[in-house]
Amino acid sequence: MNLNHIKRVCSVYFSPCGSVKQVVSTMAQCAGEQLHLPVEEMDFTLPEHRQGEYTFFFGDMVFFGTPVYAGRVPNKIMPYIRDSFAGNGAYAVPVVVFGNRNFDDALVELSLLLEQNGFQTAAGAAVVSRHSFSKVIAPDRPNEQDQTDWKEFVAKVLRKLEQEPNCAGKISDLVSGTNPPEKYYTPLGIDGQPAKFLKAHPKTDPALCKKCGICAANCPMGTIQREDPSVIEGVCIKCQSCIRKCPAQAKYFDDPAFLSHKQMLEHNFIRPATSVFIS
Repeated sequence: MNLNHIKRVCSVYFSPCGSVKQVVSTMAQCAGEQLHLPVEEMDFTLPEHRQGEYTFFFGDMVFFGTPVYAGRVPNKIMPYIRDSFAGNGAYAVPVVVFGNRNFDDALVELSLLLEQNGFQTAAGAAVVSRHSFSKVIAPDRPNEQDQTDWKEFVAKVLRKLEQEPNCAGKISDLVSGTNPPEKYYTPLGIDGQPAKFLKAHPKTDPALCKKCGICAANCPMGTIQREDPSVIEGVCIKCQSCIRKCPAQAKYFDDPAFLSHKQMLEHNFIRPATSVFIS
């Protein structure tokens, strides 16, 4: 494979629960192996990793991933992506990971953000994973077939770049969704009515909490107080990182609207969704 113009492979991601990291890192590692290049990991999940800017250049191949929140790139993270990543002609593969419902406008939005920042978007993917809200929505995703699909996708992207090394890619023109995005998905309750839980935040069971600090250390918004994990000092984006990573299972949501939305998802979106790959 004659891709000598690619000098660096990077895995870049926002991944509160780890699913985006798994997808993007696997894709980047696959590319690195075929190109005989090491992979550089750039994780901007935590607040302390969102302090500076990231600069790339032609010759870089960047697998860039975020989860899908309300059918879009997470709105609290979007401005950082918009303002802090410079492409300078680098190849980018935007990847969004969704919890078995739908990716809506997330892939077109991430593609546009990267293109506007000077990346050549060579391909794009919307990948299914277990829903962060539930243990029963796509609990086995990603599975072995998913990982095979990722690797086949990467091989196809590399063949494309070998044939068209100077492509000025704009994958946003090929992605389904509203271009540019206009609205966010409205969460619904089990009754089919809008479920409003923007102000909901996780609760802590004092009988189970060991105050180990793991939830606070892994909160992507830095809003869980380290000394007392029951105290939320800012915005909660409902990512479920604190719940999924608590070894004592001391964190939970009890907001009625949130639980109604979760029930709706578990009722309507158990069927296996299909990942989408575009190149």
